[in-house]
Amino acid sequence: MSAVDRVVVIGAGPAGLTAAYELDRAGVDFTVLEMDGVVGGLSRTVRHEGYRFDIGGHRFLTRVPAVEKMWREVLGDELLRRERRSTILYRGRRFAYPLRMGNVLRELGPVYSLRALLSFIAAHLLPRRPERSMEDWVTNRFGAFLYRTFFKTYTEKVWGIPCAEIGAEWAAQRIRGLSFARAVQGALFPGRTRNIRSLADAFDYPRLGPGQMWEATAAGLSAGDRVRLGAEVVSIRHSGGRVEAVVARDGAGEASHPASHVISSMALRHLVEALDPPPPGAVLEAARSLRYRDFLTVALVVDAAGLFADNWLYVHDPELRVGRIQNYGNWSPDLVADPGRSLLGLEYFCFEGDGVWSLSDAELVALARREVEALGLVRAGSVAQGVVVRMRRAYPVYDHGLAQRLAVIRSYLELLPNLHPVGRNGLHRYNNQDHSMLTAMLAVRNILGERHDVWGVNAECEYLEEVHEELRATAPGRVPAPPLVLGEPA
Repeated sequence: MSAVDRVVVIGAGPAGLTAAYELDRAGVDFTVLEMDGVVGGLSRTVRHEGYRFDIGGHRFLTRVPAVEKMWREVLGDELLRRERRSTILYRGRRFAYPLRMGNVLRELGPVYSLRALLSFIAAHLLPRRPERSMEDWVTNRFGAFLYRTFFKTYTEKVWGIPCAEIGAEWAAQRIRGLSFARAVQGALFPGRTRNIRSLADAFDYPRLGPGQMWEATAAGLSAGDRVRLGAEVVSIRHSGGRVEAVVARDGAGEASHPASHVISSMALRHLVEALDPPPPGAVLEAARSLRYRDFLTVALVVDAAGLFADNWLYVHDPELRVGRIQNYGNWSPDLVADPGRSLLGLEYFCFEGDGVWSLSDAELVALARREVEALGLVRAGSVAQGVVVRMRRAYPVYDHGLAQRLAVIRSYLELLPNLHPVGRNGLHRYNNQDHSMLTAMLAVRNILGERHDVWGVNAECEYLEEVHEELRATAPGRVPAPPLVLGEPA
C-alpha cells in the first residue's frame, strides 16, 4: 500500500480511535492526528497524585453489539459491572432518579404533587403550538410545574442560554420516549420501562476509568507510531472534489499527510475553516455560527469515606453554580488512592472566557469547597486538596436555526466524498459514546465500499428514547462482527 492509500484520522477520542481500531483490523494503513497530549478526548481519565477522575461520568452501556464486542475485546475483565445510582438535588430535597413515586410524593408533598398533576393535565389540554423551543417541547409533555422543577434550571446551567432559546430538536433527540406518564409508570411498574434508555439500572465501567479503554485501544494498534499526539490540524487540502492531504503542526513544525480518505472527529466548525481552498461564504458563515459549550471539572479529595451512595448527583438549585457532582469511588474504588478518603468531581458548564472559566484554579477549588459544604455533602474543613481540568468544546449547542445551518454545511461536504465527519463534535450532534463509536464504524465501512448514512445515526434514536430502528451491516475487513443496533448511552 503506497503512502497516498492511507486514511488520516483526525482526533483520538472514542470516534477517532474506534475508526483506527476498525481500520487496523481491516488491514488498512492509517495515521491518527491528535492535537492534545493524551488520548480519549472527553472520555480521558486524569491522574493526580495517585487519584484518577473522569471529565464527566462515562457509562459503558449500549445496544450496539459491535460496540459491546469492541469494549470486551479491548478490556475484557477490566470492565466492572456497576449499579446505577443517581439523585436530583433541588432546594434541599432529594429526588431519586429514575423517579420513584413514593419518594416524589414525600419530597414534593401533597399540595405540590397535585400541582404537578394538574399542570400535566393542562399541558395536554392546551399544548403550546408550534413547538419551537426546548421549553415548549418539555412543557407539552410534562407540564409547566415539572418543567420548572426538573428541567429548566439544570438545562440552563448546562447550556448557558434560556430554554426558550434551545431548539426543540435538542429535546426531541435527548428526551424523546420519556414523559410524565411514563415516569409515573416507571415508578409504579419498574419492569415495564426497561426500554427507556435513561432508566437503565446497571452499566459497565473500566476499573481505572474510561481513559483506560482508549489508552488500551491506542496501545493495541498493530504499529506503535500510528497515533501522533500534539499534532494540530491546520489545513485540509482538496482538489477536484477529493481531499488529498491533511497538514498538521507539532513541535517539529508542519507536515503534510497524504490521504485517500479522511475521517474527522474535530469540531465541525474548525473542519470547515480548515478546508483549503475555503468553501463558499455561506458555508463558512454557517460553520462559524456553530456554538459549543465548554466545561470544567474541579476534583476534590475529601478526608472522609462513604460520603453518599450515588454515582452522581444532579444539582438543580439555581443558587449554586455546580451542575453535577461525581463520586468517583462509587464508579470504581481503584480511582481513589486512599480508601479512607473520597474523590468528588464538581462539574461546571461554561463558555470559554466567561466568569466561571476565567476564575483561577485556586478560586475554583474554593468555590467547589463552598458549594459541597452548602449542600451538606462534606463537613467544613474536610477538603484536603483540589485540582481543575478545563475542556473546550465539550457540548455542541442546539440553538435556533441549527438544522438549517447543518444542512448547508452537509450539502457542501457531500461534494468531498472521501471526507467523513464522525463523532459528537465532528457531526455537531450531542450523542453518546456508543453512538460516536458507531459513526466511526460506519465511516470505515463506507471507505471499504459499503453505503451508510453516518449523519443519520442518532437522528431518531437518542438518549432517553426507545429503540425504533436497527442498523445492520457486515463487519469490515477480515473480522466478522454482529449486527449494529442503535441503543443505550455511554
